[in-house]
Parts: sequence; structure tokens; C-alpha cells
Amino acid sequence: MKTRTERKPAAAVALAVAAFLWIMHTITKNFVSDPEFVKLIAARDAFAADPSVWLFMLRAHILLAVVSLVAGPIGAMRRFRRKSIAWHRWNGRVYVVSVALNFIPGLYVAWFAPGAPTVAGFLVLNALWLATTGLGYVHIRRGNVAKHSQWITRSFFLTYANLTIHVLLPIGQHAAGLPYSTSYAIAVWGSMLLNLALAEVALRKKWLT
Repeated sequence: MKTRTERKPAAAVALAVAAFLWIMHTITKNFVSDPEFVKLIAARDAFAADPSVWLFMLRAHILLAVVSLVAGPIGAMRRFRRKSIAWHRWNGRVYVVSVALNFIPGLYVAWFAPGAPTVAGFLVLNALWLATTGLGYVHIRRGNVAKHSQWITRSFFLTYANLTIHVLLPIGQHAAGLPYSTSYAIAVWGSMLLNLALAEVALRKKWLT
């Protein structure tokens, strides 16, 4: 049976591997297989956004999220933190800036999501991601490492929300037989609850600290 100390690096490595695989999937799907997002648009009953603006915002949203998914796991690894605090700080700045810059594209893309419950879910997710990241940054600027670690861990887990959405979406749509819009809304709200719950478990078990 693994001790708590042994589980710490294992958790960080598992999250890093998940991030890497999801990044490869996201880039292949959205920039190689279907760069015009034809399948995503076709899955919706109506599409009110200007296609060129929507594509620009969605691509910006995805690319900035990829940056967050690269910087997040690196920041979570104790080996990197202990090896060079300067490196950890610069990596943290990249993470915070990527989340902050993603707020506007995230809002735009959220506004044109299918159905009011999904729109509301994405707006809340966007706000929570920015708020948890901002609180993590504020606390480290004040020298409160413990609070910084707590809030940035919550932010870090919210960075994986899109991955969780795409795990929950087919469960609702295919396993439960729900309409796409209903399944999407459940997946968005469910991703927030599940990922934040996992963040609290990680904090209590001290998997990343």
C-alpha cells in the first residue's frame, strides 16, 4: 500500500499525463481533423454567432487553455518547485496570464453555447476559473503560501473541466439517451462540481503539496 508521500508525485504525474493526452487529442481534433469545427456547428440546432469571429475566439480559447494545461502540471510538480523557485514563479506567471487572457474568448464562446443552462454553466465556470486563479495570485503576492496553494489547486483542477465535460457528455447523450443540449448542460455543471470536489480531496490528502 502506497504511503501519502509516495502518492504525491504519482498524483502530479497522473495529472500531467492526462493533460498531455488531452492536449494531443484537442490539437488533433480541432486543428487537424476538423479545423473549421464543422461537426461542432452541425451538432447545434441554431448558430447565431458570426462564424469568422466565433472561430477566432474558439481557437484563441483552445490555444490559451493548452498553455494553461502545460503550465499547470509543471507548477504542480514539487520537483520543479524545489529545483528552482525562479522557474516556478515564471511558470506561474505564464499560467496566470493564460487564464486571464482566456476570460474574454471564454465569455464569447460561452455566450453561443447550446441552450441557456449551458451558457450559464460556462459563464460560471469562466468566472470560477478566473477567480480561483486571481485569489491564488493575490495570496502569493502577499506571501501566504498556504492560501496560494489552496486556491491555485482549485484553479488547476478547473483547467481540466473541458476534459471532464467530454467524459460526461457521451454518458448523458449515448448511455442515458438525453438530447445533446441537455447532456451538454449536465456535463458543464457536472464538470465544475466534480473537478472542484477532486481539488478538495487533493488538498485534504495533500497530494500536490
